[in-house]
Amino acid sequence: MNDGNRLPGRLGIYEPYDDVTVDDDWPADAPAGLVSLAFIKAAIRRGAIFCCIMTVVGFLVGCALYIKYPAPYQASTSLLITYGPYDSGPNAPFDAQAIAQSRTVGTLAMHKLGLQQDVDSFLAAYAVTTVSSRVLLITFTAPSASQALQGANAVGTEFLLLQANELRQTQELVSASLNQQVSQAKQTINSITAQISQVSAQPSSPAQQSRLEGLQGQLSSATATLASYQQAVIGNETTNQSATVAAIKSSQVLDGAALLPRSHLRGLLLYPGAGLVIGLAVGIGIVLIRAMVSDRLRRRGDIADAIGAPVKLSTGPLQLDRWRLVRRRRSAAAREVAIGRIAAYLRCAVPESAGGTAALAVVVVDSPKAIALPLVSLATSYAREGRQIVLADLASGAPAARLLGVGKPGVNTVSMQGARLVVAVPEPDDIAPTGPLAAGFARAHRSAFTDLVVAACARADVLLTLVTLDASVGADHLATWAADAVAVVTAGRSSRAKIDAAGEMVRLSGTRLISAVLIGAEKTDESLGVVPAQHTGDAVAAEQCQCQRGWFRACFARDEQGSGTLR
Repeated sequence: MNDGNRLPGRLGIYEPYDDVTVDDDWPADAPAGLVSLAFIKAAIRRGAIFCCIMTVVGFLVGCALYIKYPAPYQASTSLLITYGPYDSGPNAPFDAQAIAQSRTVGTLAMHKLGLQQDVDSFLAAYAVTTVSSRVLLITFTAPSASQALQGANAVGTEFLLLQANELRQTQELVSASLNQQVSQAKQTINSITAQISQVSAQPSSPAQQSRLEGLQGQLSSATATLASYQQAVIGNETTNQSATVAAIKSSQVLDGAALLPRSHLRGLLLYPGAGLVIGLAVGIGIVLIRAMVSDRLRRRGDIADAIGAPVKLSTGPLQLDRWRLVRRRRSAAAREVAIGRIAAYLRCAVPESAGGTAALAVVVVDSPKAIALPLVSLATSYAREGRQIVLADLASGAPAARLLGVGKPGVNTVSMQGARLVVAVPEPDDIAPTGPLAAGFARAHRSAFTDLVVAACARADVLLTLVTLDASVGADHLATWAADAVAVVTAGRSSRAKIDAAGEMVRLSGTRLISAVLIGAEKTDESLGVVPAQHTGDAVAAEQCQCQRGWFRACFARDEQGSGTLR
């Protein structure tokens, strides 16, 4: 407990002042928060477990990919190229590189290796680089070292064989072309010689002499052409053919296929590391998108605006953090403090009753189990003081009754920590049970359960009712249990429409909605939880809990272990 006139830290209780009204002096909360850095941090904090799970999943996927698709092996071989007499020139190295990367060479290499795969995929497995004008470097990539070595050797060997065949074919074509020209020149000479013989046999005349001179000139020209062709044939056989043979013999593998250095650590970091980063990014992305598109309310101001009542108390979560084992003890201590604060606030919300039964309804919007323990703690503290307490559990599943060991419908007296109290649980099919305050209700609305509750409340000092509302049924029966109600909302569990419907049902029933309690409030929430101006005209929203500081401090104290308990 804080000393002096201070209330326990961060109780979220607004004290009434005579000269301050809700309409004039309480500032309205800002509209729903925009996507800011604080919003992103809060969303990531809420989804930290999911982000961690996605990170681990990404890491495991990366490890699986590393095992299934390990870092490939690379082998390289270099070729020494000697160009023939017909393909030398500045573009010869680039021509050789293009030929080495052609589909023809790839198909020949695949046949040599006995592979039955697509040619394009095989071509993608190796690269050809021009190191110099006469040196080609072939780098082959494969899943295993043997495949990489065999692939590099096969590509280099088939390229050299293809180049040798092309040189031989080129030499043969050139020789055949020259021989054909020599043959044609000889045929031309024979034809001219035959014509000269025919003209010579004719009688001598000026025309005959002129034609004979022309044919002799053609014979001289044809003879010179034949001599040039024969000289070209001799030159081709002595020079070009020898150069072709020399080019074929000198073109060879310069360096045999050898494995390139392979880093195991690089592959190990690439796949699992990339999977870890991608998994974390995907997890954060999903968390942020889910937070931005969600219509569930978390801020005190938004909840007060939706339900039409001020949020006068907000606490942390009431469930232990099962995933963070190191912080489990701290979470348990914070949970006990939150339970004590809620029970103390509900105690000050119970109206004073002069000689009758004081009744308060606790309307749970989304999670009855969250408020069950504080309500049971409050009922037990009243019973230990010697008061007659009736706890009516109208919530689905009867969580408060189950905490007290009551598992069947009816009105039962139980003993809890040396205190006796009455627990009332309706039948499961009684979805809107009538309470003890139904004096004006017709007899047809009453039931045996109602009569038992009326009899129990005749001797009771306090009636505490835990109730959940269903929009399909309504809340007309709520006014038969209490004239005042406190709503309990869990942050991030309900949409604006659901919270607004709960507040409207309480008001339509005739019960006064005093305030709301927010469970699981975020530390980054800076909104006040005050009813905005459009709600302040409602008389219900203007009702404030007239709880004095001294009474509240008397309701709440710390035990020897530092946890919040009720006296």
